[in-house]
This record gives sequence, structure tokens and C-alpha cells, in this order.
Amino acid sequence: MRASRALLLAAGLSLVTWGAWKLVAFELLDLRAVALWLAGGVFAHDALIAPLTLGLALAARALPRGWWAPAAVGLMVLGSVTLLAIPVLGGLGARSDNPTLLDRNYLLGWVVLAALTVAAVVVAGWRRQRASGAGSVGGLKPPGGPDSQPPGGSKPSGSRGGAPHRQPV
Repeated sequence: MRASRALLLAAGLSLVTWGAWKLVAFELLDLRAVALWLAGGVFAHDALIAPLTLGLALAARALPRGWWAPAAVGLMVLGSVTLLAIPVLGGLGARSDNPTLLDRNYLLGWVVLAALTVAAVVVAGWRRQRASGAGSVGGLKPPGGPDSQPPGGSKPSGSRGGAPHRQPV
């Protein structure tokens, strides 16, 4: 474990050193643009992305507990892909003298990815809910099932040991 951490630290420090070396080559006007770009990224995160993520996380609490993880993964996939696809979805960088720059229907591709992601979330949420028990609410099984024990901790004298019997759904 220490070797991998040392390797990651060395890789990180070399990337920081390379970035600082490249930054020194910039002129003052370019450094202002870099500072503005970095400040804009911090502002966009704090003013837009973080509150939106928090709001979606709080809204996800309305879902049953077994659906929380699939919904979170689906939102992370769609959110990150959408952020990365904003330039091509908006047609930024398209030029009439070079039609090969944005040469496909990116909106259709994003819609297909969104539909597949939503389908995967639904399947995963359904499977997790089914695995946690048909009558469960929030991932908890209802008390008093066939394998429950009385308050004293021992099973009734006529009960058999072994795996509990599952009722068909």
C-alpha cells in the first residue's frame, strides 16, 4: 500500500511541476485569463453544481432505500456526461468551412445514453428492491416473518432448523 501511495504522490508532484513550468511560460494577459477561468470554475461549482447535487440528493430520499444507490449512479453518469457534452450539444465550435468538426447528431446520442442509463437504474433499483424482500419498506423486512424468533430468543418446539422458506412473489 505504501508503494502505491508513493507512486501516486510522485505522479501528482510531477504533474504539478509540469503544470507550473508551463504556466511560467504564459504572458501576464494569459495568466489573468487562467485566473479568471479557475475562479469561474470555483464559482460554477459553488453556485450551481453543489446546490443542484444537494437538491437532487435530498429529492432522492423520496425513493425507497434500495433505489438510492442506483439513482445516485445514474445521476452521476448523466450529470458528468451532460457537462462534458454541453459544447457539442450546443454546437459550439461548429464551422461552415469544416463540416467534419461536428459531423453527427450528438443530441440523439445523448438521448440514447440517457434512456439506457435510466433503464439501467430502473433494472438495478427493481432488483435491489426485490432482493431486499417483497414487503420491505426502505430496505427493512417486516417483523413477524416465518424465520422470526419470539422475544425469549428460542424457536417454538415444533419448528425445523435450516434455511427460511421464501414465499413466491
